[in-house]
Amino acid sequence: MATSLISLSPSTNNYRMSQVCLHMQSEHLRKAITCFSVCLQKQKCNIKHYMIPIKAVSRHRVYRTFASVGSLEADVASHGNDASPGVSTPNNSRRSRMSFDQTNYPLDDMTNFEKQLQELFDEVKRMIMMGNRNDAMDLLKANYEAVIERMNKGIKGIEEAALLDIITLGYMAVGDLKFVASLLAMLAEVVDSLKDNEPLLDVVLMHMGSLFSALGKFDKSLLVYRRSIDILENRYGKNSIFLVTPLLGMAKALGSIGRSTKAVEIYHHAITILELSKGAESEDLVVALFGLGNLLLKEGRSTDAEPHFIRILTLYKKLYGENDGRVGMAMCSLAHVKCAKGNADEAIGLYKNALQVIKDSNYMALDDSIMEKMRIDLAELLHVVGRGKEGREMLEESLLITEKYKGKEHPSLVTHLVNLATSYSRSKNFVEAERLLRTSLEIMGKTVGPDDQSLTYPMLHLAVTLYNLKRNEEAEQLALDVLRIREKAFGKDSLPVGEALDCLASIQTRLGRDDGELLELLKRLLSIQEREFGHESEEVMETLKKTLYYLDKLGRKNEKFPLQKRLSTLRMKYKERIQY
Repeated sequence: MATSLISLSPSTNNYRMSQVCLHMQSEHLRKAITCFSVCLQKQKCNIKHYMIPIKAVSRHRVYRTFASVGSLEADVASHGNDASPGVSTPNNSRRSRMSFDQTNYPLDDMTNFEKQLQELFDEVKRMIMMGNRNDAMDLLKANYEAVIERMNKGIKGIEEAALLDIITLGYMAVGDLKFVASLLAMLAEVVDSLKDNEPLLDVVLMHMGSLFSALGKFDKSLLVYRRSIDILENRYGKNSIFLVTPLLGMAKALGSIGRSTKAVEIYHHAITILELSKGAESEDLVVALFGLGNLLLKEGRSTDAEPHFIRILTLYKKLYGENDGRVGMAMCSLAHVKCAKGNADEAIGLYKNALQVIKDSNYMALDDSIMEKMRIDLAELLHVVGRGKEGREMLEESLLITEKYKGKEHPSLVTHLVNLATSYSRSKNFVEAERLLRTSLEIMGKTVGPDDQSLTYPMLHLAVTLYNLKRNEEAEQLALDVLRIREKAFGKDSLPVGEALDCLASIQTRLGRDDGELLELLKRLLSIQEREFGHESEEVMETLKKTLYYLDKLGRKNEKFPLQKRLSTLRMKYKERIQY
């Protein structure tokens, strides 16, 4: 099974152009939907709608091989809690479920070694696509053993580096992140000993930069990107199109560690190169524009970000027409910017148009997680601006779509049931909120144990709903159960425990429980809030008020005085802030 290692031709120009085939625009627009939360300047949202992550099966994306390196980002496997809700492949790659550059050069134009690299990676890709993860691991392991055997004999050239690179990409694709870190350390040792004139070295370095970024090792990522850029600049000049991929990788890494000024400068340099090489209306610009706009938005510079997202929308309209799905995705990205600027009505209009365009164009399925996230974001925004009825209609649409495609007892329904309950609670319809929350708990109870921490969000929500229905004993029991489960799952001093303590204290206050016990609850809550939010946070100020009330009630004046002084200081601080 192991790929043999044979000599590598120094000529790499045959496939070099594939490095700048930036075809991932749609993927980046799809990522935009999952990267931002609805935020309105000067408007504080009291309602929260949540995406409950559902593990996607066989949705891994892996790197292209040397013959097909074209993405500005590392196309590593999509892992994690994802945070994200899960990121899908772009629409133009949906048929394969794994996105590889479609611009592979003919095998006849590649050296035997390059062919073997391509074949190895294609085989790993095929196995993962077919769900044969163990077979993919066996193939990677066999090649790893082969290259280690050569390295143990002192052979550490570009061939070994290239094969190690492919193996590392493969392990990233199957999700073995711990071994990826080990392989990267080994690969770094090999490339450090190689001269810059080695063929393929710049590509290996770009892969390493992407991998280091994917692992959060941005300092190492910047070093290898810098070396790759230096090699390419010396070989092709400072305005070569070949520089775009490592430049954008470096810009993203810089943005991730807070060096936004330098990152913006590099984004602009990459955009200038693309404009000179491809033209000012090239689709290849979308990725760079999105990266720059995203960074500016993250930095709170929504006004500066807006022109870049408008340009993306304009480009797609000109290239594909008003009714193309990519136009809808670009509208959604622009809607996020409008939210950040506080232009709620414009954002709502863009969201609605985007959803309609994507639906009419069949760009993605109605039950796609990205479409679902868009509907939830729009629903939340509608609630924020006081259009709760429209927001509920959007949430009900999501519920009906999920029921249709996944069944009436599928765990993914819980997201929509809880969101609808939140909406009904906001409109004071607590009876309907209770029904929806109990339904969600019934569904979850069929898939998780009674003490699973995932149950505690709808449980606590239900406790608040019962409190509003004046069914205080039931509410108290639920809050106590949530507290017990969360203490076990997260620790007694965790923020989720603090949330449960806050709810329980309110319920027990109404029930007239023992003042001393309530005071101890509030002290625990205060300690958690001080650690999590800071000693001068609004949360701390509110809890201080309650704590002082019980200290006064219990006649504990010695404890009361220092807290009273703190509260007075905080009140003055927030009063001045409001006036300002």
